[in-house]
Amino acid sequence: MASKKPHAMCIPAPSLGHIKAVLKLAKLLHHKGFHITFVNTESFHKRYLKSLSPNSLDSLPDFQFETISDGLLDSDVDPMSLLCENKHMKTLLPPFRGLLTKLNNDFTNPPVTCIVSDGFLWMFTIAAAQEIGVPIVLFETIAASMFMVFTQFRTLVQKWLVPLKDEGCFTNGFLDKVIDMIPGIKDIHLKDLPTFIRTTDLNDTMLNFFMETVDNVDKASAVVFPTFDALEQVVLDAFSSMFDRPLIYAIGPIKLLLNQMPNDPLKHIECSLRKEESECL
Repeated sequence: MASKKPHAMCIPAPSLGHIKAVLKLAKLLHHKGFHITFVNTESFHKRYLKSLSPNSLDSLPDFQFETISDGLLDSDVDPMSLLCENKHMKTLLPPFRGLLTKLNNDFTNPPVTCIVSDGFLWMFTIAAAQEIGVPIVLFETIAASMFMVFTQFRTLVQKWLVPLKDEGCFTNGFLDKVIDMIPGIKDIHLKDLPTFIRTTDLNDTMLNFFMETVDNVDKASAVVFPTFDALEQVVLDAFSSMFDRPLIYAIGPIKLLLNQMPNDPLKHIECSLRKEESECL
């Protein structure tokens, strides 16, 4: 029976907010009958265990934690600061590929049947999924409206609105320009968009990362947002007409769904980088 169980390999970006979100989705999948392998980078997992206890994540039913090397185990560098750099992102493919091979050769667990990847890790997770021939789901841990804005970054560049001509645009009223071409979003100003567009460099790392992220969405089997129809229906409908291949799923509110799970064996597994102070309670 174990070999017939679907096995989702879930990997978040190495940032607390992203890990919290992907962990919640992983719990929901586990509740629905999935075997889960939750993958952290070594540097983050070391900090994670320090806030809990060394054996706090052992012996969980069909829910295991694994790590991949990010080369930062003994470094003070924030892994997220390197995340959007192509050179560093590509170095994560070999260890991730190696972990996939290890899991699929471990006959005590079912083989990996899908990858649930943080949407910011597309550069190596999509490649790995294609190599072993399994579906990949991109979990965008942000609002659907925010991701919709990212889809228009390239259009802003084509319309010569981004990058900014010079630093004078920060103060001369240029950012007050109304943007009217974002599907599902009306009456928004240039200054209301994510600050990644506030650059005077066309080769800006963050600007190009988000444009490439959107360009690669159609390589996924599905895209998941932590939202729900009543909250962002217009934007979600617009997504369905924009992308042909990936299915668009709104699965929120995730916390409410988790609260409805009786006797959850994973309830004690939370994500924090600070040890809880219990003496004051």
